[in-house]
Amino acid sequence: MSIIKSLLGKNPQLGENCFIAENAVLIGDLVAGNDCSFWYSSVIRADVNYIRIGNKVNIQDNATIHCTYEKYPTEIGNNVSIGHNAVVHGCTIQDDVLIGMHAVVMDGCLIESNSIIAAGAVVTQNTHIKSGEIWAGVPAKKIKTISKELLEGEIHRIANNYLKYSSWYR
Repeated sequence: MSIIKSLLGKNPQLGENCFIAENAVLIGDLVAGNDCSFWYSSVIRADVNYIRIGNKVNIQDNATIHCTYEKYPTEIGNNVSIGHNAVVHGCTIQDDVLIGMHAVVMDGCLIESNSIIAAGAVVTQNTHIKSGEIWAGVPAKKIKTISKELLEGEIHRIANNYLKYSSWYR
């Protein structure tokens, strides 16, 4: 059974048509929109600050979403995919973004819309990634500008697929 836990008077609030895997953990001051999915062993821990998640966001297996006490909340826009084993911590991710598997996005980062953080990338504290950029590496650096094919073929495709996958489990 998934853990949906109130903490310090704050209850996780979810929109319509969300999927929560049986062992996902959602805690505290979390507000998520419609059509979101929280996959196996994902942890969304809004205990020390708030977490806000838009519509059609998928947080894949083993991903961790957290924030920093009294300093950095976490805000995630619409149509965002957070890959397996990724860590998203105290940052802002705008709409139509793909965070690859095992990527780390640290405190104070701003990831603008229509961007990709490659698998395994480490986006260091306070990095500002502009709209339409692809970043990779450790530490992450801009490697190129996103093409229309990547926007449609990866960012939109993955978000749409996860909406379909979650329907199989509901």
